[in-house]
Amino acid sequence: MKKGCTITVLVFLALAFIGVLVWFWQKNAQPPIKYDTELPEVRSISKTTVATGNINPKEEIFIKPNMSGIIDEVYVEAGDYVKSGDLIAKIRVVPNVSSLNSAQNQIQTAKIDLENQKKVYERQKSLFEKGVISANDFDAAETAYKQSQQNYNATLQNAEIIRTGTTSGMTNIAQTLIRSTVAGMVLDVPVKKGNQVIEANNFNEGTTIASLADVSDMIFEGKLDESEVGKIKLGLPLEITVGAIENKKFDAVLDYIAPKGVDENGAMQFPIEGTLINKDSTFIRAGLSANASIILDKADNVLAVKEGLVQYDEKTKKSFVEVEVGEQKFERKDVELGVSDGIYVEIKSGITKDDKIKVWNQTKK
Repeated sequence: MKKGCTITVLVFLALAFIGVLVWFWQKNAQPPIKYDTELPEVRSISKTTVATGNINPKEEIFIKPNMSGIIDEVYVEAGDYVKSGDLIAKIRVVPNVSSLNSAQNQIQTAKIDLENQKKVYERQKSLFEKGVISANDFDAAETAYKQSQQNYNATLQNAEIIRTGTTSGMTNIAQTLIRSTVAGMVLDVPVKKGNQVIEANNFNEGTTIASLADVSDMIFEGKLDESEVGKIKLGLPLEITVGAIENKKFDAVLDYIAPKGVDENGAMQFPIEGTLINKDSTFIRAGLSANASIILDKADNVLAVKEGLVQYDEKTKKSFVEVEVGEQKFERKDVELGVSDGIYVEIKSGITKDDKIKVWNQTKK
């Protein structure tokens, strides 16, 4: 029995020894890991943040009537270019029945008074010519007669304004012909023939007949998240990409950052504006969606490597790369980093453009 146990233990030890030998043989039989290398390159790097928004005219002018009425004719449509003073629309005034009736009563009253003052004037004139009354009495009668004439004419004009919207001698003040106040493109004509419009006054902004703008002077209007707004400042360059215009970028300058944010779905968004500069002949329609890349920092023609090649010391947190000094032999070199765009990073010092950088995090197949 004792002999059998001894034999079993010896067999187990022999099998374990053989297994260890096989394991060491398999491990030594695996080829060593071969690391690839990459060379640094000279390139330009930009650190940017992106804002979404639209392209709109810098100034949009709304044409409104100075009297209420009904649109009789519309002479322009969206897309037309107009000059200052060009005819936009014509308004037909619809008189208020109560106001017109009151004006007619005022005319009759003024007419009765005028006829009475005329009789008095003629009587006083006859007496003055005979020397019966003094010049002062005659002058008073003449003044009253002229005032009565003026009052009668005023009531006639008032009734004509109520009935037609204008009168002789007031064509530049009360105008049924609506004209453009600036030169530019017609962006929108929200009214049609037959629509009723309201005049602009202290209590009502009035009905917009047309909106005009100079489409050669456009701006980018967008919003930026609160986490990014602290990184930007006025005067930074923008690269505008319009979704509807492929393979085209427009330059702009950031000239407005809102001092107050807007809460949108729990996140604070800050409106920004940038004026397009050196815009070519490309026609950009108002309201097109666009993205603005705000260039926070930029380095032109600098030595750069991919960020994935850079390693960081666990203790000192200093950045370094491994440079090939022999066949699959590498040496650590500390590097000073500069501008990064998330893919490439600027190397200020530590290596040259001829150094071969170890791809330390490559996947082993």
